[in-house]
Amino acid sequence: MNNRRRLTALVGAGQSSLQFPILGEVALATVARVLAAARRTLMALGLAAIAALALMFFRPELLDDLKALSPFSDSYDEIQASPAGLAFADMLELPAHLPATNAAADTAAAAGAAAAAQTREQQRVTQWLAKRYRIAVSASRMFVGAAFESAEAVKIDPLLVLAVMAIESRFNPFAESAVGAQGLMQVMSKVHHDKFSNHGGVAAALNPAANIQVGATILKDMIRRTGSVEAGLKLYVGAGNLETDGGYAEKVMAEYGRLQAVAAGKRVPTFTRPQPPSDSEVREAKAEPKPAAHPHTEPEPA
Repeated sequence: MNNRRRLTALVGAGQSSLQFPILGEVALATVARVLAAARRTLMALGLAAIAALALMFFRPELLDDLKALSPFSDSYDEIQASPAGLAFADMLELPAHLPATNAAADTAAAAGAAAAAQTREQQRVTQWLAKRYRIAVSASRMFVGAAFESAEAVKIDPLLVLAVMAIESRFNPFAESAVGAQGLMQVMSKVHHDKFSNHGGVAAALNPAANIQVGATILKDMIRRTGSVEAGLKLYVGAGNLETDGGYAEKVMAEYGRLQAVAAGKRVPTFTRPQPPSDSEVREAKAEPKPAAHPHTEPEPA
């Protein structure tokens, strides 16, 4: 009798031990499915963000409409009820007869065409900036293309324009400081509102193309006035009438040197030293003790 009980206990223990691996495999399979679904969701969100950035880049007038359609906008209820608001909402949606795959193919084709239009130098800079500042390659390509186009128009080195963008905003097109500097190049739209007249007014300050064009124009003008790149950068950051610019020009010139090396095909590490998010703090620190000093303005005459 005792032997029979021992045999029954051993058989029961064996069956229990077999259940644990099975339960573990089921749990692992469930976790794998959840992770795969989360990965697909993140990829879809990333593609949607890139598409929205591209839409804003080529259609800057849609930015104001998007802000107005936000539930946090004061005019949200009025626009939602208006025929214009309904028409704009319909425009953002894909037509019923157009499959989403066609839209994705068009976006991919446009990105491919933009990449093909870049020179070897621009491609190197695009890839390096995307890795260094952790931005999408498609967004980096748009910023680099706009910088080269704007710099050519005002006769300034596009790599210097990109260096200013890197230090000013780290390529965040929606960056805004407490003192009113906006966009990729942190342009003071209140001070330079006249320069946005060809872009539809100061509302275009957060449009990447308009911001880069205006910023490059201001930078070239300040370098011309002061007679040197370093002095022009000091004036650009709003420290023209101060003893120091807090190291701003030095940081821009260091990044400028790295971009020149990258463009020439040299291997440049994408990580150097931790950098602050932007130099808007420099402006705020300068603005507190000297409210008369504004970024991108001439020093007051003695």
